[in-house]
Amino acid sequence: MPNKPKKPCSYRGCPELTHDKYCVKHRLKASREYDKFERSPDHNKVYGYRWRKIRGAYLQKNPLCEDCLLTGKLTPADEVHHRIPIAEGGSHAEDNLRSLCQSCHTKTRDI
Repeated sequence: MPNKPKKPCSYRGCPELTHDKYCVKHRLKASREYDKFERSPDHNKVYGYRWRKIRGAYLQKNPLCEDCLLTGKLTPADEVHHRIPIAEGGSHAEDNLRSLCQSCHTKTRDI
């Protein structure tokens, strides 16, 4: 099956062609700019090193998407979702977490 054609890198002024949004040269730079200028300043306070350890441990214990399991599908989990968001008083406690695939996590955020 043929691949989609490459498209220009989305980084300003870059002529490189890529299958992703950014070329290899600009992927990290664009991510750092997003973190610096568009992400909330307290993001790293809430989702720093401690959260990455909790998230990794939870995904190891619960490697499959919990929503997909309810429908009988076996889908690897990509995200760990807070049932009650941190901004609304939730915590990183295990009873407040759910492992979800990218698709289910997107649906949860849209609700």
